[in-house]
Amino acid sequence: MRLCFLVEERYRHDGMPQEVIRQLTAWGHQVDVVRPGRSLMRMSDAIRAGSHDAWVLKTVSGGPGLTLLEAAAAVGLTTVNDARSIRGVRDKALAAAIGRSRGLPVPTTYAAARPEALAEIPESEFPLVVKPADGSSGRAVRLVPSPDALAALGPELAQEGMLIAQPYVPNSGIDLKVYCVGGELYATERGSPLGQDRGVRGRRVALSPEVAAIAAEVGTVYGLDLYGVDILLGPDGPVVVDVNDFPSFKEVPDAAARVGRAVLELARRGAAALDALPGPVRVPVQAPATVGGAG
Repeated sequence: MRLCFLVEERYRHDGMPQEVIRQLTAWGHQVDVVRPGRSLMRMSDAIRAGSHDAWVLKTVSGGPGLTLLEAAAAVGLTTVNDARSIRGVRDKALAAAIGRSRGLPVPTTYAAARPEALAEIPESEFPLVVKPADGSSGRAVRLVPSPDALAALGPELAQEGMLIAQPYVPNSGIDLKVYCVGGELYATERGSPLGQDRGVRGRRVALSPEVAAIAAEVGTVYGLDLYGVDILLGPDGPVVVDVNDFPSFKEVPDAAARVGRAVLELARRGAAALDALPGPVRVPVQAPATVGGAG
């Protein structure tokens, strides 16, 4: 198969997706790598039907790669994950609205284009977790204990664009990350970016039936095949605090091979769906009747 990976500069040397690319190449597949953040692209030619069996995105949330992926999807090409699904989780305000409406345990979420608007949040909701709506990898996540602290952060938050704020969920300081690869779930624990144990390395842990059911439902709700979900074990049960469309898959055993096989399966599934589409419909055209009879 021929695959195209859209890879942001910050992931150029990362194990994910570089190890997957190496694995796919070792299996005999052709993998082209496009770096959308540093290339001038002639959009009319960048996406060509039949050029690749699938397009795979590994970029930052606000990067230009998603536009290319959406262009590929718009002309009927297979993308990993579905381009609309990626958009639905990369905008965290949108993701929260989708999750809550579909019954996922997502915290109450406020969204604001300007930080001063967050001052309208009731004091009873503090402490708050405030972060950019397009953030990733824990960037600019802040624990805000009070309205006064929120006001003091105004100049910093003004640089972040659209913001979301959620009431802080009391927890042990350990984040539970669940990865879905090829329909299988893998759970790891890591120190929270907001806790004192944020430097603690991840380790595999057993997955409870309750958390497994929530993690599986995340894929259904957002339409994702390869994904990760961050879950906190709060006093009222598990809470979904973030969803990632192509995470690091750290601590997943033999991750490169598992992710590679999942990408190939999704590409084959997409090809089969295209083959099943009906061909162009030929409409019989009748010659126009002669006006006025034969001369």
